[in-house]
Amino acid sequence: MTDHAVHPPAVATVAKSDESDGMSYLETLPSRIVTLYIPLFIIVVILLFPFYWMALTSIKPDEQLIDMDSFNPFWVVKPTFKHISKLLFETSYPRWLWNTMYVAAAATFLSITASVLAAYAIVRLRFKGAQAVGALIFMAYLVPPSILFIPLASVIHAYGLFDSPMSLILVYPTLLIPFSTWLLMGYFKTIPFELEECALIDGASRWQILTKIILPLAVPGLISAFIFSFTLCWNEFIYALTFLSSTQNKTVPVAIVNEFVDGDIYKWGSLMAGALVGSLPLVILYAFFVEHYVSAMTGAVKE
Repeated sequence: MTDHAVHPPAVATVAKSDESDGMSYLETLPSRIVTLYIPLFIIVVILLFPFYWMALTSIKPDEQLIDMDSFNPFWVVKPTFKHISKLLFETSYPRWLWNTMYVAAAATFLSITASVLAAYAIVRLRFKGAQAVGALIFMAYLVPPSILFIPLASVIHAYGLFDSPMSLILVYPTLLIPFSTWLLMGYFKTIPFELEECALIDGASRWQILTKIILPLAVPGLISAFIFSFTLCWNEFIYALTFLSSTQNKTVPVAIVNEFVDGDIYKWGSLMAGALVGSLPLVILYAFFVEHYVSAMTGAVKE
């Protein structure tokens, strides 16, 4: 009995020792340098280099932009804010930025609203053919915009919305709703159906269940869908180029290409300044919402 009682703790101790010894190589400095720091450094450099290049080009004097032999292309001597000043005060860039913000916010709101209703109906109401409808909605997202912009242009022109931000607000949901619906369907499926059954027994309506139970629990999915939709609207180029023609109504991605490129002459300073300033709202958006996304995910896991 004594030997039998001693062996299990001893075996557990040996197993624990073997496990710690097997993972101990990750705790040494050379292994961390090879497996963590070097790959992380490479990834950070690759991801941040475009922003560095935009910022560098935005503050370079014209002679340094042209003469690459006399000046280091990866550094700047005597930086200037002439390009940024020209962009903000001598062009319609603030108006372009407002157009982009207005279109992205309105289209995202319409898309998320429609996606929430569609995803809830497909997942929770359990009507015949719900799964097939969900699959077809997601397949609509796979249709490339380059195929649709010509027929959509005819529709927009027929309704008198050509050269109006409203045309983009109505067209962008065709890109956003399919993916957002598919994404929210996955989040709604993780919410226990028993919560709705209890609410139905207590006399709650479907609308009350959606607004007071489902949506608060689906905050991570809503944030993910919002970030995806807003980013796609902000960076979209084909539809904005097709439906908007006047300078005052253009969005940032189209305006900086059309206004700062004259034939084969590229105004690199203003072009990169416009791209840099136009990317700052998205950087702020991600910096703010990623924190809420992680906290919402933590809360969902705890629940």
